[in-house]
Amino acid sequence: MQYKEIGKYIRTIREAKKVSLNEFSFTNDIDPAILSRIETGKQNIKLNILEKISKGFNKTPAEFLTEFENFKEN
Repeated sequence: MQYKEIGKYIRTIREAKKVSLNEFSFTNDIDPAILSRIETGKQNIKLNILEKISKGFNKTPAEFLTEFENFKEN
């Protein structure tokens, strides 16, 4: 399963929560440059980063990916 659209989804959720990229990155121990590249689709997401992002949204990776799949379908 490919997740080319996941970066857009991450940005959508982050902005809906009114959290800046830098704030989210530093709070969740993610390099802001990496998060930026993921959100713009220039870099694939690695499992360890997916885990950190999911945790930042108070979700498990499975919950996060399920919500992403449901979002894509709408």
